[in-house]
Amino acid sequence: MTQTVKIGKLAMLLASLNETEMELFGPAFEQVDYCQGKAGSMEVQKVIAAVETAAKRNGIIAENIYRETHALYHAILESLQGVTRGQIGVGNMMRTVGLRFAVVRGKPYDRSGEGEWIAVAFYGTIGAPVKGLEHETFGLGINHI
Repeated sequence: MTQTVKIGKLAMLLASLNETEMELFGPAFEQVDYCQGKAGSMEVQKVIAAVETAAKRNGIIAENIYRETHALYHAILESLQGVTRGQIGVGNMMRTVGLRFAVVRGKPYDRSGEGEWIAVAFYGTIGAPVKGLEHETFGLGINHI
């Protein structure tokens, strides 16, 4: 039996570890396509746009294939649910986020018919828009392509 790729676990690691820490997991990252980035804003739309732009620029999803953008969008929203504790809203709730993110695309099942999946992880801070009043947050979303 082949070892399945844990795309969610890899996305969480990529979003939260620094380069030195990531070296320990190098071989696992070779099994998937991924990208990383940062997003900080009081507007959810800007966070979504940052992830989508990074995924397209790094070839994780194809710009001209709607189902890939759609799958990414749902993974982002699911991950933001974790970041915002179920209430996807930032500025309108007087809070801001400073996040690192990772997008991972891979085949997490042994059966080829299950196809490719995409995972989005966020790690960073959320809180009142006052320096020092934020706390850590994490979110993970996974969707089939």
